[in-house]
Amino acid sequence: MSGTPVGNDIRRLRLEHGAMTQQALADACGVTRQTIIALEAGRYAPSLELAFRIARAFGVGVEDVFRWQG
Repeated sequence: MSGTPVGNDIRRLRLEHGAMTQQALADACGVTRQTIIALEAGRYAPSLELAFRIARAFGVGVEDVFRWQG
């Protein structure tokens, strides 16, 4: 199990959105590429605000990006 009980589909969504780079997603959300890397690896659970920013970048709901694994 990952380091946080919040799982995500960020990598899959990036690939489905024209192979969006981690940097492009980071820029769209106002965070660093390192933050996106940590999120994808499950080492970091996003703030609620960041979760909404990421979902908006993909044009989906928060529940389509993140899931509770606890």
